[in-house]
Order: sequence, then C-alpha cells, then structure tokens
Amino acid sequence: MVNYEQQIKEMEDQLRKAQYNKHTEHHFGVVKAQIAKLRERAQKRQGVGTSSAGFAVKKSGDATAIILGFPSVGKSTLLNALTGAQSKVAAYAFTTLDVIPGVLRYKHASIQILDVPGIIQGAASGRGRGREVLAMIRNADVIMMLIDALHPEHYDALVHEVYEAGVRMNQHPPDIRVAKRSKGGIVFNSTVKMTKVSPETCIAVLREFRMNNVDVVVRQDVTLDEFIDALEGNRTYVPLVLVVSKADLLDARAKAELVRTLHPDVFVSCETKQGIDELKECLHKRIGFMRVFLKEINKKPDLNEPMILRSPMTLRSVCEQIHRDFVRKFKYARVWGKSAKFPGQQFRQLEKLLCDGDIIEVHVS
Repeated sequence: MVNYEQQIKEMEDQLRKAQYNKHTEHHFGVVKAQIAKLRERAQKRQGVGTSSAGFAVKKSGDATAIILGFPSVGKSTLLNALTGAQSKVAAYAFTTLDVIPGVLRYKHASIQILDVPGIIQGAASGRGRGREVLAMIRNADVIMMLIDALHPEHYDALVHEVYEAGVRMNQHPPDIRVAKRSKGGIVFNSTVKMTKVSPETCIAVLREFRMNNVDVVVRQDVTLDEFIDALEGNRTYVPLVLVVSKADLLDARAKAELVRTLHPDVFVSCETKQGIDELKECLHKRIGFMRVFLKEINKKPDLNEPMILRSPMTLRSVCEQIHRDFVRKFKYARVWGKSAKFPGQQFRQLEKLLCDGDIIEVHVS
C-alpha cells in the first residue's frame, strides 16, 4: 500500500532544505501541487472518521465559537468563565473527551461556545481525536485559539495542524476565477501585477492538477499557496481570536515578549478574571455582529430587542431575517441612523448597506 504520509513528509523536507526564490519558484510550485494531490488521496483513504457522542452538536444562537488548544491549557475553565457552563475541570490532560457547549450572551447576541478535546501534534493526520475536532472548526464562525502563557511554542504547532486540516485563519478566499472548458488549453490572465508568484509557475501548477483546459483570472497579488488553495476549492476561512491563558503567571517582561512574538488579541486569567470582559468584546467584534432596530409604521422602535445580523448588513438581509416574502414584496424602507443622510430617509434598493444601530421601517406591497 502506498504510504502517502511518508511521501508528503519527504517532499516537505525537500522544500524546507531549499531556498525559495525566482530560480526555484517553478520547482516549489510543482512540488506543492504534488503534495496537495497526495494529501487529497490520503484523506480519501482515511475517510472522515467515525462519529462519536458529543461530536455532533447542533448549532444554536447567532454564531458558534470553538475553543482550540493543547490539553490542559485551560479551555474548560475559560468556557465556564465565559458562559457558566459546567465543563469538567481538572489538572491533568484530556479531561474533556466530548464536546461541551455553553452560551455566551453579550450585547443582545447569543454566542454558542464549544469546548472540544485538546489537540496534539499530528491531529490533522488522525492522532488522538484530532481529525474529528479539526472537522468541527470548519463549521465554526470564529476560532478561539488558547495558548498557555508558559508554553508559547504551542502556537506554531496549532497553526500547523489547523492549516493541514484545510482551514485558513484570518484570511479571505483569494480573488481568483477558474472556469473549466472542454478544449482550448490554458488561458491565464491577471488584472494586477503578480509579485509573489509568476504566471508561468501558476500555469505549471495548473498542469500538475491536470487542469489543461481552463480560463483563469487572478484579481489580487496572490502567493503560491493561495493560488493552490483556490484550485483545491475546499478551504474554509475562519476568523481567529488568539488568547493567552494563565496571564497572572506572567511578569511585565514576559508579557511584552509574548506581545512581540505572538501578537495575541487578549491575555486572560480565569483565576483572577483578568481579560474576560475584553475577550467577550473581542469575540463580538471579530464575528462581525451588527444590530438593527425594527420600527412599525407610525410607532416607536423597540430599542430593547434588536435584530442581530452579521456584517455586511443590507436591507435585503434584514428583510430575509423578518420573512422571505419581505424580499419579494419590498417597496422601500425608511432609515434612521448613520447610514441615512437625514432621519427617515427612503431607500428602494435592497442592497443598501446599513450601519450598526440603524432603525428600519420596512414597507411592503
């Protein structure tokens, strides 16, 4: 039986020993494309793994966040501090064997937070229950990566496992259009100057993927990895909140060093409650929550019960949230707030962008 993992490791070792420059770029492109295809074959052979109790959690609330980290980093303690959930806490590894859900209610939004088993090195290849955990983050709206203040080296290991699982954190899908055809060869066009990878290397990668009859339009200055991601078409893009736990154990010098090397979003200590409120605010912003207040005709708006939506928010998304018929029957909307030039301004375009805190009065036929 072909050992795909061994082949992948040998190719990755080969690339690590080589220096990436204009002269080796073509070679890097071909080898990385080959690695991508080998990884796809390995995943098909392994399958998605067997399901187990606790790993099929029904999504609820306005968004879902997953706490990801090594064993004994404090995930369960953080879940309890954020939500009041009773996830089992102990001072030994692998306390959490299933997924423990909790709900954080903050600024009218309801955020489902999931405490999942700890990740170990090799998780993306199936070690521990890593593949099951990493599969869950594909459905998350945000990842809370929790790093032990005394073990910052865990960060690179976690990022590697998440990347190998096909999840791209704090990135957007590359602006690349790939259209397959029955004949005509490869037609490659770029609307921007490509400084990170050459069109020639991209064409070589296309051939490795056996995409010999395609139209490709690149609309941003992408890297080689981003170009391969676009061709694979199965990547998931999830925002990240990087959290350093056990911050009460750090002195000022150690904390400054972590700021320099990791650039964390929040330092927390569940023992002293340090950073918990800051983390709630960071989650709310990173998810992109926005509020809109609905107003009935000739009545005052209810400012106590906003509709919670995600950025970008438009009149269309508001109408869809009220009822699907509102889009079809939409005539116009009156708007009070930052997105209107004057109070009660009328808009007839469903794609009108709204601002957080706007008051909307929808008129339908």
